[in-house]
Amino acid sequence: MEVKVIELKFLLKLLSKTDYRAPITEVNPNSGTKASKRKKICRDLRDRQLVACSEEITKIKATPPGKALLKLEQAELPVTPQEVKIIKACEKGTITPGKTKVTPAKTRETSIQSLVERGLIEAAERKIKAVWLTKRGQEYLLYEYHPGGNGNTHLTKSLLGEYLRFLRSSLSQPEQADGVMHNPSDKKILQAIADLDRALGTDNYLPIFHLRQKLQPPLSREDLDWALYRLEKNNQIELSALQETMHYTTEQIQAGIPQDVGGSLFFIVVS
Repeated sequence: MEVKVIELKFLLKLLSKTDYRAPITEVNPNSGTKASKRKKICRDLRDRQLVACSEEITKIKATPPGKALLKLEQAELPVTPQEVKIIKACEKGTITPGKTKVTPAKTRETSIQSLVERGLIEAAERKIKAVWLTKRGQEYLLYEYHPGGNGNTHLTKSLLGEYLRFLRSSLSQPEQADGVMHNPSDKKILQAIADLDRALGTDNYLPIFHLRQKLQPPLSREDLDWALYRLEKNNQIELSALQETMHYTTEQIQAGIPQDVGGSLFFIVVS
């Protein structure tokens, strides 16, 4: 995998931030980088799993299923009064979340996210709020990056210094006697999934929040997400989205793995 010089600078900028995380407005590869260019770089790197980011829905509009739902009798509606208010507000066109007049903002955000996941409204526009270097991104900078092509990278001393500091810090991290880091292996994570499923009686349909409660810490949320992606890629598990939200709390739903399209990945099925 190769990255462009401007993408490398974006990654190195993150190395100077606490936990390699920052508001996207603070991650400028060059002094003259425009916001639109910065957003594209972030999303291109995210597509390659080198960074992850949190996004805010800034514009919404009702989908055909959402509009059809409004024609049902009130008693038949599978949504809350606040959710109905949101769908009605954007029924005729694209609006900002604030124009739904639903308060407080936190409740509004939760309701909008739930409606998007159920396909009753869609996010017409999203704004990247924060970005962070993933475990995969760290591994890439440590072991895989190699300058290619013609010309110079034109790294500033500060960016080069952050890269060197990152490399030295990684080399000094303690390992166990067998050379394995303290985080549980994918094999142990798979065993934990099986043990939890058996103990909780979830019939091979384990909600992710149970696994987070068991493995975070020592794993971070990001580490566990990527471990689950690896297990799925190796055909050892399948991850599926939540369709009915009424049986779970907001916190439990938010423990899923958000996706750009559709609902969050919520259940783990051992293959």
